[in-house]
Amino acid sequence: MLTKSIRGVPHAYDFTYPKADARTNFPPDQLEEGACPLVFIHGWLLSRTYWQPLVQALSTSYPCLTYDMRGFGESVLPTDLPDDQSGEQPSDQSDEQTGTNLQTIDLPAGRFLRGRRDGPKQATYQASTYSLAAYAKDLESLLDHLALDQVWLLGHSLGGSVALWAAYLLPDRIKGVICINAGGGIYIKDEFEKFRTAGQQMLKFRPGWLAQLPLLPRAFARLMVQQPLSVSWGQQRVRDFVRANAQAAKGALLESTTAAEVYLLPQVVSQLEQPLHFITATEDTIMPRRYVDYLASFHSGFAQGRMVSEIPNCGHMAMVEQPERVAQIVRAALQPRAFCPAT
Repeated sequence: MLTKSIRGVPHAYDFTYPKADARTNFPPDQLEEGACPLVFIHGWLLSRTYWQPLVQALSTSYPCLTYDMRGFGESVLPTDLPDDQSGEQPSDQSDEQTGTNLQTIDLPAGRFLRGRRDGPKQATYQASTYSLAAYAKDLESLLDHLALDQVWLLGHSLGGSVALWAAYLLPDRIKGVICINAGGGIYIKDEFEKFRTAGQQMLKFRPGWLAQLPLLPRAFARLMVQQPLSVSWGQQRVRDFVRANAQAAKGALLESTTAAEVYLLPQVVSQLEQPLHFITATEDTIMPRRYVDYLASFHSGFAQGRMVSEIPNCGHMAMVEQPERVAQIVRAALQPRAFCPAT
């Protein structure tokens, strides 16, 4: 494990190369034609660990970077600090409702967002501390640290939305995005309020000794999946659930599910020029296919070919439930001018 401080938080990451001894030079004879590093972004209350099965399959041909997002996995501070004590803050404004700092982000030339559907075009965006855009800027700092100029992004669930924002903010740097169990753009008030309430209730009781309960990993191994995962994966999920930073966990939940944020995602996707592909699952109750298709439909390539691949008999953790199938779809999506196989 390596670390890089971003916003005062040590970010844990791993870089897996096609050859174990190739730490500085990529071996051209081992890489796929036109291969560039793949960067994996995990979902809410998870960590980089869940990408291991997929990285094992793809790192034979592609350099793979996995990292823990700020406040999750091993990218946490020893204690929960108030926002004004959590390290460097690039913003100079305060959101009176949330109490978080706002970072002014200049949008790329020619791109704009509307705060409301009928609002004026805006060339800047006010990113709150745990917003999707703020996490995308964290990724930019990590890419700067590693001197990575051209990468593909693979994002799961919340990480998929972060990946879309990163592609939007870094059009010359992100070559394409693959979203796994990720979609959105539709805001249904009652459903979102229930989701936010349930998430906050989950976060209220997370003592460290939960990880020691013998039966809890079995319960976590069954959450959001079609077929139960191994107990070891259940143990990992309990561990990540308990150690997630309270501020980050609550902030990422609340700041990414406001009506304003949800309605921005289609705007972001509609202005992306990079290739985009979605991997969904038939039994995903967290992000059903209809939400994935809706968001994908805003991309210019949607009408030109298949942008969505569906995996049968699979839930919300596709990269762990069916890593071989996910790897097959990813390899197809990474090929120039190739369409992913129908499912």
